[in-house]
Amino acid sequence: MPTDQHPLPREALPPGWGPAECGDCRFVYHYRQPPIELVADRTGARCHPSLGLDCCWELRCRCAVDDRSLSHVIGHVSNRFAAADGLLECMRRIHETVDEASDPLYVLSVVNDVSLSDAVPNGPVP
Repeated sequence: MPTDQHPLPREALPPGWGPAECGDCRFVYHYRQPPIELVADRTGARCHPSLGLDCCWELRCRCAVDDRSLSHVIGHVSNRFAAADGLLECMRRIHETVDEASDPLYVLSVVNDVSLSDAVPNGPVP
């Protein structure tokens, strides 16, 4: 998959969502109203070295509140494909449950309940 293209085709995105930024180590999708960004950043692995991962993808949700931004880590996944899949699921959940007047804290709680495929554990694996 070329990394200069967004991993999700426009036709797969729920209404109101669009690509905002794309690079080798980061891609971002945005929603107009309420202003929301879903971010996938490649980062160092946050798990036990025995899993064989030297990096993972951190998924975050950012919401604008007045003149500041709230940011929340949704989770970590093992690869770019899982990051795209996780962001798409967050978009779908937001589309199904959030309206224009939604409180940003409600938006963060909605994405917090998304189950991520290929999730990376936060600590050592027992």
